[in-house]
Amino acid sequence: MLLTPDRIRTLQRKLYCKAKQEPDFRFYSLYDKVYRADILGHAYRLARANKGAPGIDGVSFKSIEKDGGEIKFVQKLEQELKEKQYRCQPVRRVWIPKPDGSQRPLGIPTIRDRVVQMAVKLVIEPIFEADFCDSSYGFRPKRSAHDAVDAISEALLTGHRQVVDADLSKYFDTIPHSKLLTVVATRIADKEILSLIKQWLKAPVVEQDGNKHRIIGGGKKNRLGTPQGGVISPLLANLYLHLLDRIWERHDLPRFYGGRLVRYADDFVILCKGKIDAPIQMVKMVLDRCELRLNDQKTKIINAYQDSFDFLGFRFQMRRSPRSGKWYPHTEPSKRSEERIKATVKRLTHRRRTPVSVPDLIDEINYATQGWSAYFHYQHSTKVMARVKWFTEERVRKHLCVRHKVRTRTNGYKRFSTDFLYNKLYLYRIPTYAKWKRAQALQ
Repeated sequence: MLLTPDRIRTLQRKLYCKAKQEPDFRFYSLYDKVYRADILGHAYRLARANKGAPGIDGVSFKSIEKDGGEIKFVQKLEQELKEKQYRCQPVRRVWIPKPDGSQRPLGIPTIRDRVVQMAVKLVIEPIFEADFCDSSYGFRPKRSAHDAVDAISEALLTGHRQVVDADLSKYFDTIPHSKLLTVVATRIADKEILSLIKQWLKAPVVEQDGNKHRIIGGGKKNRLGTPQGGVISPLLANLYLHLLDRIWERHDLPRFYGGRLVRYADDFVILCKGKIDAPIQMVKMVLDRCELRLNDQKTKIINAYQDSFDFLGFRFQMRRSPRSGKWYPHTEPSKRSEERIKATVKRLTHRRRTPVSVPDLIDEINYATQGWSAYFHYQHSTKVMARVKWFTEERVRKHLCVRHKVRTRTNGYKRFSTDFLYNKLYLYRIPTYAKWKRAQALQ
């Protein structure tokens, strides 16, 4: 993880404090901070650490390093911004498969655009961070999905049993540019910053068709959407739904409705102690003003004492403790999350992959299971982690039997024992006992 240089951190702290002390203040001189050499240099290193693919121009970080490296790249970008000659390039569209078989569009800006977006984000994020509400957890400094999970567990524990599991219909594709820029302008009066953001919102979206590129979206006439994949997109998307958080908080709806809002970017749940009709109507009214709408097919109303609901990859449900008999919020990786990691391990250990060397195969499996475990080894995940651990061991053992033509299961266990997998092949040992959290302490 890259540490923010002291000089940049000092600037961010000053901007945050100013925004916090004066909620109505509009910042009018920020553009000169964006093209500062230290900010552009740090933005470049952050973009490189994300290891993204090249954009439409085909320029990769490796090619930049060969052609003069970071210093030359940053100096050229600094000059373009300083002379106001910078123009963003088209966004490359790729499709990412989803678990249900459909595909999700992902926009990949060029490295040049990603660095400038990162520089703008470094400057303006502290300003909006001062305004964000406690109910928002997504894409914010010092906040994580686990914090949102804890907030839901605490709400369930305090009697918020009626749950609205909300789903927005094509949120990133339907954000109206005019209203989004108006929200940004409530804090940013610098026309150059607003011009940069408008450029990125209206950048042409290009898809590769063989050896040719064709424009499939975006452009000056485009009025809706922010491309998923851009560095600045999560901040802008978070900022636009901040309107919902602010209305919920300013009208003291938790006290009137006995409800609690937990939002992570465009995913949110509403947990209520009593009736849920009024909170739902209020949310629909706010979304309607924002020209957004709920996906009625995916939005569910659940009693947590009777059914479970999924959020951020976890499954939540109130259960009775087998020890004390008291109700507690049971939180574990969802069935979908479990099946996804199993599918990944199964794909990596398929018999067709026997030509891959064993060390490389184990490295790939470790990379997948370690990343999954780092996120899901939380709260009541012990049983799920144990199942995934057992499944991984069996798949690796079965693959080795195929590779070495071991025909019986008994011989497979003898030759490729559990100790052999972990001590000789260095397979990642998936942890099983979950971390002890406050939710368990209050059972």
